[in-house]
Amino acid sequence: MKLVVVIVMLFLVRSMIKNDEYYIKIAIKEAQKAFIKKEVPVGAVLVKDNKIIARAHNLIETKNNALYHAEINVINKAIKKLGQKFLNDSILYVTLEPCLMCAGAIQLARIKKVVYSAKEPKFGCLSSQGNAYQTFKGNHNVEIVGGLLEEVTSKMMKDFFIVIRDSKL
Repeated sequence: MKLVVVIVMLFLVRSMIKNDEYYIKIAIKEAQKAFIKKEVPVGAVLVKDNKIIARAHNLIETKNNALYHAEINVINKAIKKLGQKFLNDSILYVTLEPCLMCAGAIQLARIKKVVYSAKEPKFGCLSSQGNAYQTFKGNHNVEIVGGLLEEVTSKMMKDFFIVIRDSKL
């Protein structure tokens, strides 16, 4: 009986990782769209009940507005699509660790979980610069998973900044 329980638990954990990887790969595709637009390649996907509600990427350069981060864009799209202000029980997949502005928006939107790929050493505030959700206790707890397919995302970021530097020469 114990062996059956262990096997079922292993299957559930493996399925969860597969799902997280599946959705983070979609976020990476969104980041590639940003790269093509000469935006910092950050992509985001919002999922609820194993269904993609919204996808987005950075549009800071395109919109000439520092607030158009992928996370903010995907939250706005999801709210509009669902017609509700809160995104309870949803999961945000994003290619780069969110900044303080995005962490606040995530908490205010009541997103259940954030899965991010690469750390952001300068502005990331879910682990790199501390955990905003531990520092600023709200009425909503956000689960955090970091480092999923980090090598892929980190390479894309490095490649992007090489291209940007080379184009300015």
